[in-house]
Amino acid sequence: MDTPDVGIPEPLARGMSMAEQHEYLRTKLTRRRALVTAGAFAGGGLLAGCSSATAGARSSTSTPNPATSRVPGSVVTPFGRHLAFGADPKTQMRISWQVPFAVRKPYVRVGLTPWGLSRKIEAEVRALHTPALAGQRFALDQYYLHAALDGLRPGTTYYYGVGHEGFDPASRERHSTVGSFRTAPASPGTFVFTAFGDQGVTPDALAGDKALLGRHPAFHLHAGDICYADSIGLGKDSDVYDPSAWDLFLKQTETVAKSVPWMVTTGNHDMEAWYSPNGYGGQSARWSLPDNGFDARKAPGVYSFTYGNVGIVALDANDVSYEIPANLGYTDGRQTAWVDKRLGELRKAVDFVVVFFHHCAYSTSTHASDGGVRDAWLALFAKHQVDLVINGHNHVYERTDAIKGGAVGKPVPVGASTDPTRDGIVYVTAGGAGKSLYRFPAGVKDSYEGKVADHESVDTFHWTKSQQQKPDTVEWSRVRYTGFSFLSVEVEAASSPRLKVSALAQSGERIDHFEVRRGA
Repeated sequence: MDTPDVGIPEPLARGMSMAEQHEYLRTKLTRRRALVTAGAFAGGGLLAGCSSATAGARSSTSTPNPATSRVPGSVVTPFGRHLAFGADPKTQMRISWQVPFAVRKPYVRVGLTPWGLSRKIEAEVRALHTPALAGQRFALDQYYLHAALDGLRPGTTYYYGVGHEGFDPASRERHSTVGSFRTAPASPGTFVFTAFGDQGVTPDALAGDKALLGRHPAFHLHAGDICYADSIGLGKDSDVYDPSAWDLFLKQTETVAKSVPWMVTTGNHDMEAWYSPNGYGGQSARWSLPDNGFDARKAPGVYSFTYGNVGIVALDANDVSYEIPANLGYTDGRQTAWVDKRLGELRKAVDFVVVFFHHCAYSTSTHASDGGVRDAWLALFAKHQVDLVINGHNHVYERTDAIKGGAVGKPVPVGASTDPTRDGIVYVTAGGAGKSLYRFPAGVKDSYEGKVADHESVDTFHWTKSQQQKPDTVEWSRVRYTGFSFLSVEVEAASSPRLKVSALAQSGERIDHFEVRRGA
């Protein structure tokens, strides 16, 4: 029997929201399956081979799929380990991983030494089924496992191993699979975190992971467009969607994410229509992130956490994007109300507030700036004096001057210092994590540390609510670099706290640096 085509015709998909696409796919596949089942029943031969389509299913026990239950647990090797903080990084860590087949009784062992993994914690299974969508020949079952570690000691290194029935990480032959992590300190101190967006599965993405690991970050921020299983990224059902790309991505990222909390948010390529009405059912299956946003079930990429003297806020810009409106307004304003409240709380509690999300508030490269982001959030960032905003989406490095009221509040050349209480906010596009690079507008030169061009106005545009490109001539594009790169931020909590922000090329060469000091 030929594989059924259950994709959405492009002319139809172009005008559909994520929720409408999800309903279309589910309805069409269910009807097709019902017809196949009815025919099988009439023929008396195929009914036993049919199964229901469940996506993003969660269970606290692990009943193996009958098709894979004959695979012994001893030959099933876990892969794709990735860490994430809980809501309190001092006492909570979430450990996630993947197995290629269903397993029995998955768990995590944890201890204070590599040979003393005495604590055993049951893992949750989140099985993800993807049917044979258009352009994908075979259906695929994926098994993601998650364990919540609570009640940890602040500032402590822990060792852990992931296992299941037949695979014990504490055994001598499995000891090489043991990893480690460190909880946040009880009081503020000096630390480094890194950030980028738009990674995918490429040799340059792997090289970037190795480079940022050399910075010994306390955690890493991923500003969306994580894997590119959906290579189109318009929030439509794609005829080239490949869920197995996630298997490759998690294997690639494990080199870093097994020891560095990998804090992600959602980009336009992370909306996957099959799994849920908002396209995030797949993300909920793959990641365990802080659940303190406005709705962790509906928007897993919206949350916050505090590490030392820095408050970090992750947002889902698909909710407000004018450029790619498949999820525009899906939270009915709840996300924006939440960020207003949360920024106010953090401003009273920490020295610095950093916000990261995918679509650019200020950029001159291919996608340019999103007017939806500006309309929804920039006034809130100014109201609460956010110290740094990090975006992806454009596959370059670009950094603004301090922006106040939509214009340059203070020029911030390479090596300069800025004060958000007086000058405005610096916006960084760090989208050079591994996918093919973009370019800046014709005739606009790169300008970065060691190769600074004369500051010039740039002819660019921003997206309007009607999905039109409105031309702009801007003066705020201070640093531009066409190459693979990432952001490294050193945080100091001395008598004069500061953020020492650097951008590093894949080679490790510094291409930009500046400081953020409040009340300096």
